[in-house]
Amino acid sequence: MRGFVVQYRYAYHDLYDKQFEQLVVAICQELFGPGVQEFSTGPDGGRDARFCGVALAFPSSSQPWKGITVIQAKHTESPIEKFSESGFSSKAKSSVLSAELPRIKHLYDKGHLNNYILFSNRRLGAEANQAILDRISTETGLNTASIHLCGIEGIERHLKTYRRIAQVVDISPLEAPLRVSPDELADVIIAFAKAQSNLPPAESIATKIERTRFDEKNQINGLTSDYADLIQKRFLKHFGAIRQFLGEPANETILERYQEAALEFSAKIIEYNQGKVPFDRVLGYLFERLLERDVDLRANRRLTRALLYYMYWNCDIGKSKDATPD
Repeated sequence: MRGFVVQYRYAYHDLYDKQFEQLVVAICQELFGPGVQEFSTGPDGGRDARFCGVALAFPSSSQPWKGITVIQAKHTESPIEKFSESGFSSKAKSSVLSAELPRIKHLYDKGHLNNYILFSNRRLGAEANQAILDRISTETGLNTASIHLCGIEGIERHLKTYRRIAQVVDISPLEAPLRVSPDELADVIIAFAKAQSNLPPAESIATKIERTRFDEKNQINGLTSDYADLIQKRFLKHFGAIRQFLGEPANETILERYQEAALEFSAKIIEYNQGKVPFDRVLGYLFERLLERDVDLRANRRLTRALLYYMYWNCDIGKSKDATPD
């Protein structure tokens, strides 16, 4: 059916690459043993995990794999991709599989690989599974019995069998990380950083602003007093300049970018948090994710914090009640 998306128990597509790698390692430690070595970057830039020895229970406890097993994890942010997608498994040089097979063959020829297992949060049909196994075998020399593909269906099955894995990796059913786009905020930060030295003295930020009182907002959202003190003592002094900058007619486009960013953050925070953790952690997690995804924000860490805290203080993100003068 066109447009139909299978709903899995976990939002694998919303995991970060490192989280997905940790999930794969945890699964493999159950299947092979605690000796699975976590993902590391090799001299050719590829990232593999490895196990050397006799597997505990893979592919079965009666006929386990032996020797060196190379484990790879290929994560996608799309919830609907398949192993059969041309970008993943076609014979085009640009496909994921075409890029990996020379590396696998090199390891096999050097005696550094006896078995190969590939995990991806893509759907894996029977025909695609066999076609890809045959191709890997043909192009590397590995026997198909020493190759395994694990798609999203297999990952689900392993998580049901080994229920403690989700706790080890710290993922919850249908709980996606707070994944946001940094683009709009980066535009605002860059513009503000350029204009900051030329801004006239800002008026007091507390003058006649209709918004939820700061102490009341903190109580509603569960922001701790220590975090509130940090915002007030270190960043409140910047809020007047930010508000004045965003309010200037010449910055109408920048204001729109700010509003777009605030709307996205607000919606994502509601999806992510639902009141489960203190808002300190929400703000901290959001800050780290933004820096992680944009070089301009990393270059302006203090301004990024100031603008993020301004969003909260100005009631653009976080829960609020009816506005009252602060």
